[in-house]
Amino acid sequence: MKNNILKISHLSKNYQDSDGEIAAIKDINLDIEEGKFIVIVGPSGCGKSSFLSILANLDNKSGGNITFFKKNIKIGYMLQKDCLFPWLSILDNCLLGLSIKGEIKEEDRDYVIKLLDMYGLSEFKNKFPNSLSGGMRQRVV
Repeated sequence: MKNNILKISHLSKNYQDSDGEIAAIKDINLDIEEGKFIVIVGPSGCGKSSFLSILANLDNKSGGNITFFKKNIKIGYMLQKDCLFPWLSILDNCLLGLSIKGEIKEEDRDYVIKLLDMYGLSEFKNKFPNSLSGGMRQRVV
């Protein structure tokens, strides 16, 4: 018996441009079972990022239904372009969310430093994003 965590029915996404409406996603139907690893591939411009942005609730769908069968599902994906602030150090970029909420604790800071070390970025924690390669920048995000 299938144990679906997500059902997508007739999902569509349209964008407006000067020539009219462009269909980025048209009639996607998909059931995702718990524990399954899903890969989304396709040529540039076929709607992969639009699809993921809709699932992550970063963009609105134009039509269709998305049903999550579990509560508090977290969806994340690597954006094509990082959003690091060039005036903040790598460490400060990593702590930005907690900083905005005013919730940075020493243990959070220590944990982020540990993660930077795990991803081979500890020597760059006090550097700025322009000193990192593209791959290193994505590891920060």
